[in-house]
Amino acid sequence: MSRIGYGNLNSPSTHPLRDSLELASLASSSPASSRRSPSSSPSGISSSRRQSPSNDASLSATDPSLTTRPTPRTRSYSVSSAFEFASNLFPLSSTAAGYSALGAPTAGPSDLNGISLERHKSLTYLNGLSLIVGLIIGSGIFSSPSQVNTNAGSPGASLIVWTVAGLLAWTGAASYAELGGAIPLNGGAQAYLSKIFGELAGFLFTWCAVFVLKPGSTAIICIIFGEYMVRAAIGADAESLSGWINKGVALAGLALVTLLNCISTKLGTRMGDIFMFFKFIALFGITIIGIIVAATGLNYHGTPNSDWKTTGWFEGTSSDPSRWAVALYAGLWAFDGWDNTNYVVGEFVSPNRDLPRVIHSAMPLVILSYLLANIAYIFVLPSATISLSTTIAVQFGSVVFGPIGSLVLALAVAGSCFGALNATTFTSGRLVYAAGKEGFLPEVLGRIGMPGTSADSGTRVRKRSRVGKVLLRLIGDEYGSFGFTPINAMVFNALLCTAYIVVGEFGTLVTFYGVAGYTFYFLTVLGLIVLRIREPYLERPYRTWISTPIIFCCVSLFLLSRAVFKQPEQTLMVLAFVVVGVGVYYWRVRGRGAVKRAERSGWKFWKRWGRS
Repeated sequence: MSRIGYGNLNSPSTHPLRDSLELASLASSSPASSRRSPSSSPSGISSSRRQSPSNDASLSATDPSLTTRPTPRTRSYSVSSAFEFASNLFPLSSTAAGYSALGAPTAGPSDLNGISLERHKSLTYLNGLSLIVGLIIGSGIFSSPSQVNTNAGSPGASLIVWTVAGLLAWTGAASYAELGGAIPLNGGAQAYLSKIFGELAGFLFTWCAVFVLKPGSTAIICIIFGEYMVRAAIGADAESLSGWINKGVALAGLALVTLLNCISTKLGTRMGDIFMFFKFIALFGITIIGIIVAATGLNYHGTPNSDWKTTGWFEGTSSDPSRWAVALYAGLWAFDGWDNTNYVVGEFVSPNRDLPRVIHSAMPLVILSYLLANIAYIFVLPSATISLSTTIAVQFGSVVFGPIGSLVLALAVAGSCFGALNATTFTSGRLVYAAGKEGFLPEVLGRIGMPGTSADSGTRVRKRSRVGKVLLRLIGDEYGSFGFTPINAMVFNALLCTAYIVVGEFGTLVTFYGVAGYTFYFLTVLGLIVLRIREPYLERPYRTWISTPIIFCCVSLFLLSRAVFKQPEQTLMVLAFVVVGVGVYYWRVRGRGAVKRAERSGWKFWKRWGRS
């Protein structure tokens, strides 16, 4: 599906070689250490300079060889090679309003002791793997694969749909892997759309993702978590209880996850790693139990399911293309979350190596796990149960082990939801944090730690007790020890999620996700194709086949067209929300470069978002 390409490291320049990854690692250099380039933007212009390196501004000016276009057989390794766009093609040069070139001095918000997340690289391959797997494997495969099975018409056809959906999602993930290597910044699509199509595109993604997509999907995960926890505690009587009990448990789970992720990055990633292994163990256990039941006929109720032996696996397969489309649509939603790692690329220790490895490990593992779990369901449960049940894992446990099995599987689904909640909280906080640093949201959301804390606070913990030392070693971060996280951003995200949980209206949200989510997926992957054409010499540590983004763009258009034609009224609501975002951009964001430097120190939100 993809290949990795590395540039030629030979250069006639006497200056140290700089690639896009190294430049991004300097993204949050201290303003005091920056040097002004002759081509730097005016100091009043903010935005993407906040995530641009500041220490190497003048190299291209002093050495013409660094800005000379190479021959087609070589790559450019100039200081600005990370985003060396012509000013008439993309708004990334110093002449474009609202943007400054890489190398411009940074005046971004001050972080804890002058340190930012991008300069504190702590994420590893395992952490990235747990972020993707943790969000993709949520409740869907344990709860309700019925949409796929019902519309495909037969067990064999449903397995084909699951495979195709996984492979199509993989094309999107591979495309994001290339973008993450070429533009190794936190924020995911926000950074990619801003760098390729301009600030407005990046802001609109932020507008939709921060205020609807991320908190809304998180709220759904919380509600499902609450339902399964209550079911595990009370049993079948849980359905007769007030929905506010489920919401109360959901809010408690959200508060706990947010608190744990605010303590330290290491704690959040370690929880993600643990829950990832838990999910694989749960799915592996379901698979083994299904095989044993199929081989021995063991069953709590005495009569084993025989549909998989007496009925052909492709008998009853639907011949209606529209039903296959619905099945594929449902399957793709079950694989959503493959872009999760791209929100934190700037924090990877070795993103060049780890990002492609994470994606090309996570996707086949998830596809295989989904297929094996569905086969186990087919072995144990009748086809009618699979097609109608919204709690298929609980049904599976009940058939094999009785009430104890129902309890154990309900807890397993709740644990899987908690792991997904941890993954989405971790990355949502980084998205809000990146938007705050970029200037799309109030600057206070782009800060690290609590007000008044410093990176030296952890040293005091070391001196107090042995317990403090042990905790610091287990869950403390290298800088700041505890609290070196985007606390303001994660609290802000939690407040939005709380509002969605309380309201509890998710019908419109699903349509919004279908239209807005895949619109931005489409634009982002389309940006990869545009980038290939307009910037052929941009360094790409990883390159996917050109057919990969083309396939995904076609899939995205298919999903968009289905959502638009099926629910045009709600699609218009999505369009209206985006139009409001355009107005907000021109009202509050685009003109922020005109604010005086003294007033703009971090973009005081009470002046830009409140009364002046």
